[in-house]
Amino acid sequence: MESKKNNPTTINEYIAQFPHEIQQLLESMRQTIRNAAPDAQESISYQIPTFKLNGNLVHFAVFKNHIGFYPTPAGIDAFKDEMMKYKLSKGTVQFPIDQPLPLDLVRKVVLFRMKQNLEKKLKKK
Repeated sequence: MESKKNNPTTINEYIAQFPHEIQQLLESMRQTIRNAAPDAQESISYQIPTFKLNGNLVHFAVFKNHIGFYPTPAGIDAFKDEMMKYKLSKGTVQFPIDQPLPLDLVRKVVLFRMKQNLEKKLKKK
């Protein structure tokens, strides 16, 4: 499912590349992140949707059979018990496209990452 049509410069462009059903999944991820982190800036980084707030917050991307969610290794470790039913790697969790997205889990991870980034910023001061 990963699109190689072009190199999007906005999340809107990224989402627009995919079929309607996939667009709906991506928009629900985007809105969940946006609602949890309303001050985060949207961007494209590594050619995928990225949210930044005091540094990189989270990324997401669509692939053939899943949506990859990239909350850093700390974001995975903090919620590993809740993520065990999904395929995991060091900094990524894969949500199957044919199952409902765990949007409450995404929200909790984003809130955790916001707190983590803020603490890191305050330590630098």
